[in-house]
Amino acid sequence: MPGNNKILFICDDNELSRYLIEKLMVDGGYFVSIEPTAQKGLASFKENGFDIIITRAKLPDSNPLDLVRELKAADPDCVIIALLDEYKQEVVEYLFSLGVYDVIAKPINLDKLFFLVRKGIDMHTLMSVNRRLSQGLKESNLALEKQNSLLAKRIEDSTKNLTRLYEDLRSTYMRTIKVLAQAIDARDHYTHSHSENVARIAVIIASEMGLSAKDVETIRQACELHDLGKIGVEDCILGKTSALTDEEWKQIRRHPQIAVQILEPLTFLNEVIELVRQHHEHYNGTGYPVGGKGDDIPIGARIIHLADAYEAMRSARSYRKIPLTKEAAIEEITKNSGTQFDPKVVEAFLRIVDRL
Repeated sequence: MPGNNKILFICDDNELSRYLIEKLMVDGGYFVSIEPTAQKGLASFKENGFDIIITRAKLPDSNPLDLVRELKAADPDCVIIALLDEYKQEVVEYLFSLGVYDVIAKPINLDKLFFLVRKGIDMHTLMSVNRRLSQGLKESNLALEKQNSLLAKRIEDSTKNLTRLYEDLRSTYMRTIKVLAQAIDARDHYTHSHSENVARIAVIIASEMGLSAKDVETIRQACELHDLGKIGVEDCILGKTSALTDEEWKQIRRHPQIAVQILEPLTFLNEVIELVRQHHEHYNGTGYPVGGKGDDIPIGARIIHLADAYEAMRSARSYRKIPLTKEAAIEEITKNSGTQFDPKVVEAFLRIVDRL
């Protein structure tokens, strides 16, 4: 069943439940339903449908694996936020591996909670629309194959639906762009999951530096799209095992601007686009595409640049089959602090590198 800004809250802590429900309902204007156990929460979810689920990671009658699996079985598009008593990186990574959308730990940051709820509801809407659209197109195609006699009428019906389909497709355009970026990473098995790994590193650095939840999310999105422009670079250059020629380097240096050209129609991504544009700028002004320097480069772009470099050093590449050791990669980044990398970003990176 579709939701209407409906939140299911599964929590056995009555005091915490009362507090968060009051904030979500009174301050946020959301409809919130609370259940004290995993089984009651699952039953309510199956019966009523919700846009988002906020649940304690530890419940007396279930473990995270079983609860997430059953919720996903009931609705593959469900968006789950896990509530932790304390932040532990290994627990967070485990929850992400199960398919949890995000986590929030005590003490509860209400700004972050409201931000995650808004983003989660938007994501659920997009995924639901995308699923319905895909299923509708599949069923329409099957009907067309089986009922040739109705071909003309179906074409006419499809034409009438073009406006509606256009609006649906525009709302899911961002999701499509991310899939394209992942496909570009997958062109070369050496870079598979590269953007995802860069995003994970950059988000940890940004959080360590105290950036706002909004800025961290902007950096996450920019990381996911930062190599989109490599669609305009020939495979033979991306996979080359020897040194690149000057002309080949020119092609490589064009990829941030190509990504910007692809993303520019999405005006709601202006901040993300600027980070993508400048993620190869160097702190001392020797980077590309324009040679930005120091604080003229957005902090998000400086963070992505370091995360991108570290992930590349720690991974096999066509030009270097054996990744650098963690120690060698740290040494290389430290050596280039103040030249290639922002010293403040390097300091934050060194504080969190053992958590990567």
